[in-house]
Amino acid sequence: MRRSTLAAIVTAIAIAPLSPSGAQAPARAIRRDIPLTNTIRRALAAGTRDSTGRPGRNYWQLWMDYTISVRLDPATSTISGRETIKLRNDSDTSLSSIQLRLDQNIFRGDVPRGASVPAENHEGFVITDLKVNGAAVDLAAQSFGRGRGATPVPGGPSIHGLHTTSARLNLSSPIAPKAVATLEVAWHNKLAGGPGAGHRMTLRWGDSLYQVAQWYPRVAVYDDLRGWDTEPYLGPAEFYNNFGRFDVSIDVPSGWIVGATGVLQNSAQVLSAPARERLSHVLESDSTRTIVGADETLASPGGGDRQVWHFVADTVNDFAWATARHWIWQATRATIPGRGPIPVNVYYLPGRAAQFANSGPILRHALEFYSKLWMPDAFPQHTMVDGPDNGMEYPMLVMSNDGPADHETGHQWWPMMVSNNETWYGWMDEGFNQYMNILSGADAAHRPPSLDGLGQSYGRTSGDEREGSLMWNENFGGPLYSFQAYSKTPLMLSMLGAIVGDTAVWRAQSEYAKAWRFKHPSPWDYAFFMNNALKRDLGWFWYYWLFTTESVDGSIQDVTTNGDHTVVTVREDGQMPSPIVLKLQLAPGSAPIKAPANATVVGDTVIVTYPVDVWFGVSKTFKADIQLPGRKVDKIFLDPHCRFPDHDPSDNVWPRQVSVPAGADSRRQPLGAGRCG
Repeated sequence: MRRSTLAAIVTAIAIAPLSPSGAQAPARAIRRDIPLTNTIRRALAAGTRDSTGRPGRNYWQLWMDYTISVRLDPATSTISGRETIKLRNDSDTSLSSIQLRLDQNIFRGDVPRGASVPAENHEGFVITDLKVNGAAVDLAAQSFGRGRGATPVPGGPSIHGLHTTSARLNLSSPIAPKAVATLEVAWHNKLAGGPGAGHRMTLRWGDSLYQVAQWYPRVAVYDDLRGWDTEPYLGPAEFYNNFGRFDVSIDVPSGWIVGATGVLQNSAQVLSAPARERLSHVLESDSTRTIVGADETLASPGGGDRQVWHFVADTVNDFAWATARHWIWQATRATIPGRGPIPVNVYYLPGRAAQFANSGPILRHALEFYSKLWMPDAFPQHTMVDGPDNGMEYPMLVMSNDGPADHETGHQWWPMMVSNNETWYGWMDEGFNQYMNILSGADAAHRPPSLDGLGQSYGRTSGDEREGSLMWNENFGGPLYSFQAYSKTPLMLSMLGAIVGDTAVWRAQSEYAKAWRFKHPSPWDYAFFMNNALKRDLGWFWYYWLFTTESVDGSIQDVTTNGDHTVVTVREDGQMPSPIVLKLQLAPGSAPIKAPANATVVGDTVIVTYPVDVWFGVSKTFKADIQLPGRKVDKIFLDPHCRFPDHDPSDNVWPRQVSVPAGADSRRQPLGAGRCG
């Protein structure tokens, strides 16, 4: 860089802080609105979304009906299937194409992958027949690259990206609004084994146990925000699916047990008489009953080498199933508020009983607790299955043991009932779930939940260049993907609870869940809804937590006393503001404590709160003048419950009396840090 250029830049920087009048500009601007992208602006203008955070008067979403027949061949670990998909176009637009989700193609060696290493490569989905409204798609003429490839049959439907995880089916005639199109697909694929890393589809142990997920070609979401969801499946991130009805027939060897999304329709054909009799008593009590024991087999009532299990699931956004040659099958019940008891099934291998010792009580507590906390579980049954994937969720079915069972069951609320775009905004399902797991764990232990310390802890992560903001697409989330998707949201809601009260957060979150039940909310819908439910303008809060990686950096700069007045000078150097909460520990005395109106008294302590608005002006400092007649102040804590993401909490205590060992760096001593409560 030339010296003259550098000098010009330095001069510009020196001049920039001055306003046209010559007055000094604010030292720090606090952004107080929620940024709007083009997608949400269009939706608000069209009336599909509303500024209250509720679905707009013109809200719509597609609906899918799947009828699937699938056959498992353990000798080759392959499934062969045929499906009919009825796509109901409830949008306000004619659809000239259909986007297909082909997740199994991640096992091909020629597709993009994120931080994902499947244990084996195979052909992925081998689609042998594809029709749209009876018209065959020429699969041999499909395009392998963007706009390149063989020429499709003139006037007929064509497919682009058949060997990727997101393919486009170009239609010969558009699907009009409110019309229905029919797709017919025949395919087969191998069920991958081995551990791998960073993906969600380790589907088998040997040739005797299979967890079958993301297993059928499906139609992607078409919504009012971005149209077709064209995001590829890269491995780590999760999904975005349409709601619909599934009618699924699963052909397995005779005697194998199948657990699945949905309700079994033909128990008389696939279950033995003892199993059916035992199941008939499951809803009578909270006891756990063995349906098929370790020393039993599920004999085929009709004889023969194979059996077809028939399941139906209505208003779900996915379908998964699992099967094994020999499982222990246990069942209990969960009593859902307003609905009554539903069956809860647990399937595990005979040698793994220790990992499932408390499954019934854990699942029952999760289903009942979250039903009370947010809204009643809407599904007719819940199933947990043993297998290689120990931590994955689908409607009515989780792949888990006792360890993550509460977390995986929590996903029945997000995203199985409130179905956000997980690929873009993983925090709206994983993050919400991590937060409510804290509440569930406390309830199960018969103690009140504590969210203290969580919010403050984000100050240690803020500023890490590896962190993406919560609004960043999860497919490109970077090295701190897990923190972004899972861990940050509980910290954010810890701070929100400090501002409005934890119970107020829970009530608002419950109302949000009910408003978006079986719909597709966006982050803007959530933020707008919470603002209205909490009756607060929290634009500043959502901006800093969702759109930035900034933090608070508060400190007690000075404390002076003048008679009954204690003046605490608080400084805020962070970009994110926060309310000022001061805990004053008073010297013992007999004089009654006369606290100011913005304070609460607990024993010999006074907690004084000033709203976040004090930072909306120019100054980085605020003088809190607190009058406490007749009582001496011994100690003061800033943010005593550690709810605000302070970059350096060591200067939040007065007086600073921590000794520094000889030779230590005094700047790094945790002066008062970690003292919450």
